[in-house]
Amino acid sequence: MKKKLLSMALVSAMLVGALSGCGSDDAKKGGGSSGSGGGDTTAEEGKVINIYSWNDEFFKRVNAVYDQVDEVSKDGTVTKLKDGTEIHWIINPNQDGVYQDKLDAALLNQADASDDDKVDIFLAETDYVFKYTDAEADVALPLTDIGINPETDLADQYDFTKVIASDANGVQRASTWQCCPGLLVYRRDIAKDVFGTDDPVKVGEKVKDWDTMKKTAEELKEKGYLALASYADTFRLYGNSISAPWVTQGETVIKVDQKIMDWVADSKEWKDAGYFDDTVKGQWNDDWNKAMGSKSKVFSFFFPAWGIDFTLKPNWDGDDGMWAVTNPPQEYNWGGSYVLACRGTDNPQHVKDIIMAVTGSKDNLLQISKDYLDYTNTVSGMKEAAADSKTYASEFLGGQNTFEYFAPVAEKIQMAPLSAYDQGCVELIQNAFSDYFQGKVDFDKAKANFETAIKERYPDITEVQWPE
Repeated sequence: MKKKLLSMALVSAMLVGALSGCGSDDAKKGGGSSGSGGGDTTAEEGKVINIYSWNDEFFKRVNAVYDQVDEVSKDGTVTKLKDGTEIHWIINPNQDGVYQDKLDAALLNQADASDDDKVDIFLAETDYVFKYTDAEADVALPLTDIGINPETDLADQYDFTKVIASDANGVQRASTWQCCPGLLVYRRDIAKDVFGTDDPVKVGEKVKDWDTMKKTAEELKEKGYLALASYADTFRLYGNSISAPWVTQGETVIKVDQKIMDWVADSKEWKDAGYFDDTVKGQWNDDWNKAMGSKSKVFSFFFPAWGIDFTLKPNWDGDDGMWAVTNPPQEYNWGGSYVLACRGTDNPQHVKDIIMAVTGSKDNLLQISKDYLDYTNTVSGMKEAAADSKTYASEFLGGQNTFEYFAPVAEKIQMAPLSAYDQGCVELIQNAFSDYFQGKVDFDKAKANFETAIKERYPDITEVQWPE
């Protein structure tokens, strides 16, 4: 079965056979080497570095901070390096699983591909990165195999990002320039109308925990405003705070965490109380986008740094300075783009250099934060940014320094180990209970619908256990 991701049977069988077996030829060029010195090969490297991604985010950051970049083609598909090597950017959209389908097809052909067609680097999102870092799949090289020692070279990264980037054995097979703590982003004009102030510290007191925020939601409602656009807006705060993986390594049982059921109960209560916009059903749709516009009555959204830049800002049709950030009711992480070195690459040294330049250099990470306002993956660097409001001010947020608020959230985030089933669980649990929130099905039917849907997505799942 192959839909939005390869079935577990394909991952564990076809990929292991097709990809890890290709090391015999590629090892001669360093692609199949092992050990901390694997990247320091003297073998001749290829002339084409193929990088797979779903947008131009990594493309922009490589071109901005990698000091070996010479020029970029006008159409943005090729980056030429100073030594004549070319980076070819293969970008496909995430929607409807297109990106993963294209990537998976390339990975399955990796063993037989010519050097210039081999995948060298590919990216994966948090929700499905474990599919590719899985040791049994063995499509992503351990970082030590290309000469990166995570304990020393990436010592300044946030610990929870290393957990996300590692296989079940704790071997780090990916790295990221991003750390994605989330904040509450709110409308200043609505805050002034309801609370008499838009000061982030004072607004932060109004949303400091869920009980307090519920009282604030009622206060907003009395003045004709909505606390949030949708029940989907709160999911990441609960869903990324679960205490254990959805599926324990080696098992076939999905264990629904109590935090997920807390989200269901609270979302039903908030929707019935009228704290959400009834026209907004989920996220990433037109109604949700419109809820970020100037005519909307929605007070706030939960976003990490990328959400402010890629989602809120394009949907806002008013002046800059009308939004601000403050602390969320609980710490959470949302998203992250992970960079992986592909098994079979014929460019291990270039791959190492690119990963280190974009994810392991504090100076480069601070430059990315300055230019793009990304909250980057350097603990010491983000402390510096939080204390420097002049350099790291956001024009869109009226000169506010978001890092001052992101930093304390990031330091408290803890993530349960990921599983290869995370993307399906996250998507399908929301779909099932969305019908419940909208009154289309009752609670028990929503549970049954999730069980049916998740077993269709993953035929090897034998049971779904719900918290008592």
